[in-house]
Amino acid sequence: MSREYDLKVDPATLAGGASGSSSTSINRRQFLKYGFNTATGVLAASLGVLGFSAILLPPGGGVSGDLGVVFWAKGREDEAWYGAKHEQPMTRTDFVNEAAKSSTGTSGAAGIWNGVPVVVTYVDHAKNKDTPVFNGKARFQFMEGYDETGKRIGHFEDLSDVDPRIFPSDNLVMIFGRCTHLCCIPGWQLVSNSYTDDSWTPGGGDGGGTKLFCICHSSRFDPTALEMNSNRNRSSGATFSYAGIRRAGGPAPVGLPLIPIQLNGDVIEGITDYIDWYTYCD
Repeated sequence: MSREYDLKVDPATLAGGASGSSSTSINRRQFLKYGFNTATGVLAASLGVLGFSAILLPPGGGVSGDLGVVFWAKGREDEAWYGAKHEQPMTRTDFVNEAAKSSTGTSGAAGIWNGVPVVVTYVDHAKNKDTPVFNGKARFQFMEGYDETGKRIGHFEDLSDVDPRIFPSDNLVMIFGRCTHLCCIPGWQLVSNSYTDDSWTPGGGDGGGTKLFCICHSSRFDPTALEMNSNRNRSSGATFSYAGIRRAGGPAPVGLPLIPIQLNGDVIEGITDYIDWYTYCD
C-alpha cells in the first residue's frame, strides 16, 4: 500500500491570519511523479550530469524509513568527495569534515530522498555569522523574496517564524534538485567555473562561487541566500509560496525550494510536510 503524506496549509497563509485548515493527501507514487515525470527531451538534456543518474535509483531513501537521505555519486565515485559513500546515509559529520577543507566553510553533495534528487549543503553559519562579510566566510542570509515578475512577496522569516523547522538545521539545508527553468537537475560543483569556485560574496547575487549550477542551461542558485519565493503547480496552475534559495543568474525564473530537515542522531532526514512546494515539475 502506498504511504500517504499530509500536506500542510501554506505557512504564508497562516502568517496572514487565515483561520481553519485544509490538507491534501498524496501517496508515494504521486510523490515520485513530482520528481521524475519530466519530458523526455528535458531528461536527455541532462545526460552526463551526476544528478540525472538519480532516475535510475529505485524508489525510497533507504535509511530511517522514508525520511533518510543517501549520497548519490553514480558515475563520479572516483572523483566526488563523497564517492566512496555512494548510496550510504548522509550524516552531518560528513559535511562538517569536508567543510573544514574549504576556504568558505561550506560543503555540499548530491543525494536522494524519497526517490527524488536533492542537494544538501553545509554552511558554517554559527561560526561565521558574526564575522565581517568581506572576509569571504559564508553564512546564511535571510532575505526578501520576489516572484518572476520582480514583485516582492515576502521575507524568508515570514515562513520560518510560522514553522521554525524551515530554518537551517545545524548549519544544514536540503534543496529540491529540480531547476525551476525546465526541471533539469542542478548540482554542487559538478563542473569547474567561476560560479562553482570555493569563494563567497554576500548579497545573493551572481558574484563569487559556491553556487548550485545547472549544467543544462547555466542557471545559478545561491544556497546561502534564503528567501520566500513563489511558483505554480504545473498540473493545476495553482500558485504557492515556499522557502527557498535565491536564483543568482541564468534562465531560471525563481529560486529552488528547501526541504526542511531534522537530525536523527547524526543522520540527515527530510521532513515530508511541504511536498506541495515541489509540484512545479509535476
